[in-house]
Amino acid sequence: MRDRRDGYAGENSCWRGGRASDTLAPMGTVVDLLPSLGLRITAGPTELRGLTDDDLPVLCALAEEGIHPADQMPFYFPWSQAPRGELARNTAQFHWRARATFSPRAWSLHLGVWHEGELVGSQGFDTTNYLVTRTGETGSWLGQRFQGRGIGTVMRQVICAFVFDHLEGVEVTSAAFVDNPASLAVSRKVGYRENGMMRRQRREGELALLQGLVLRPDDLVRCEYPLEVHGLEPFQRSIGLEPR
Repeated sequence: MRDRRDGYAGENSCWRGGRASDTLAPMGTVVDLLPSLGLRITAGPTELRGLTDDDLPVLCALAEEGIHPADQMPFYFPWSQAPRGELARNTAQFHWRARATFSPRAWSLHLGVWHEGELVGSQGFDTTNYLVTRTGETGSWLGQRFQGRGIGTVMRQVICAFVFDHLEGVEVTSAAFVDNPASLAVSRKVGYRENGMMRRQRREGELALLQGLVLRPDDLVRCEYPLEVHGLEPFQRSIGLEPR
């Protein structure tokens, strides 16, 4: 008998005589299928949580409002310079793609950041072979009108504390272009140390120097609020960790 994934009926299938049964076994919720959507990390007035499809239009509109001055580019890939409309679509597709390719071997956790109940940006953690390396890279963006209020520092402190305290992480990396003093200042506040310089093409034909950064648990400067984590165990299992 062929595997039921091939579309053939197995002995426990809901198919009978080539016709579908009137009742199908429930598959649960979307969060059951992708536990990162049910993850919620709270630190005082700041909350990082999974971005649902209902959240994406708000996030995309925030990106189109502006993340940085037009003459600057803080990102490795200049995604934020896309035209209005295209930027919103690209942002949504980025999050859908991260969900579609999520697996224990390679995963990207991109959480929405809410401050005092308002969606203000996104905080990410990307990794490959995490069960072996126990490391990954942070990346984030914050709507321009929310910058300069300390939110960027807190959201980075929260994701790093989460990785170290709940995912058995031993190292977190990041990087910022040398002409991005705001990002470098956040990294210093959180406790990252410099970790080499790289030469990168930023925009077409433009050379930029990228400062590598590394953070280890003993160097982390934690935020003033303790973390409250909901949806942890399903997420741990989804990346191959056994909940303690």
